[in-house]
Amino acid sequence: MTARAGSAGGRRPAVSVRAGRLPKGKLAELFVLARERGAIDLAVGTPGVPQTPGPLVEEAVRALRSGANQYELPQGGVDVRRRIAESFATSADPDTELTITVGGTEALCVALLSLVDPGDEVIVLDPYYENFIGAVALAGARPRFVRRREPEEEPGAGWRLDPEELAAAFGSATRAILLNTPANPTGQTLHAEDFEVIAALCERWDVTVISDEVYANLVFDDRPHLSVADVPALRDRSVVIGSLSKSHAISGWRLGFLRARPEFSRVFRRVHEITTNGASAPLQLAVGLTDLFDAGALTAAKELAPARDETADILSRMGLSFRMPQGGCFILADIRGVTDEAADVYVRRVLEESSVLLAPGTPFFADEERGRSYVRVAFNRSPQVLEAARRRLTS
Repeated sequence: MTARAGSAGGRRPAVSVRAGRLPKGKLAELFVLARERGAIDLAVGTPGVPQTPGPLVEEAVRALRSGANQYELPQGGVDVRRRIAESFATSADPDTELTITVGGTEALCVALLSLVDPGDEVIVLDPYYENFIGAVALAGARPRFVRRREPEEEPGAGWRLDPEELAAAFGSATRAILLNTPANPTGQTLHAEDFEVIAALCERWDVTVISDEVYANLVFDDRPHLSVADVPALRDRSVVIGSLSKSHAISGWRLGFLRARPEFSRVFRRVHEITTNGASAPLQLAVGLTDLFDAGALTAAKELAPARDETADILSRMGLSFRMPQGGCFILADIRGVTDEAADVYVRRVLEESSVLLAPGTPFFADEERGRSYVRVAFNRSPQVLEAARRRLTS
């Protein structure tokens, strides 16, 4: 048998190079430990608030019983695409600019696989959603990190972009910039002045913006959500990733979407067909038959705001410091005021002493030394869960 060239010992590894380079999930071990202990989980963003809408569940049951159990159009059902399109501040054509995906995660992977080639660079704002790095690696691209200013560097603001550092990250190898607004884990939103800087750089370097906006309906304090698709200078070079998982509390349904101009959407749909062929038909039908995208029905942010404030009070009483999140369902808290321990050690100690699970900050930072000072806390929990967490964490 002839040995395959290109590796030690004359044989290639059994798995692909890009699969072998995928970063390991750093939180899985803690989740297993927390479940074994019956701990209160404030680490994962699985919704406890808001409640899954009853009418949506009834429509899903009706769809299943009516026989809607076979393939839907790969690009998604007509009604669900229309409902989502009607919810946007800036209009989109549901027939040519929207694709329903198997959650926001598939949308992210489809966008990157469609838009970047191996060796290209993708700009990632740091800290970031952990799955961004794996998705970039799966596409064979390289992340180029741009550090956000920490709250201690910029009192009263924090987690903002430095325009000069952002500009320095762009170059001939840059193919896309990956945004997240509202952001996981910081809870901060991008503003018009941020998009102005980003638009000028993307125009100069001919770069596409991929904007993860899965928390678009979870913006607090009556702030409007500003989408990259609402920015005229970015409309034609932008891709929006959306999801119903948190806003409609149906994370297990795995329904997301991609919004982009028709030229992009045609390619996305082909890649989507090859990867999954389509999202769940009866669940799409249920969403398309409800009015849950109407302005009066989108109450998730109002329901979640008290949970954010309650969690913020708990963390303050623990001695942690943080910037109040403007959106999303997480608080990124600084532990340096209470301990010199690294975040993973602190999280394990809190789990041992209080039976409450927090997420260490290291998976969300390119530099683990920065991340060791932070924990991420999910606050989309019921009042009963948060009250139990308060008793355990502040006793």
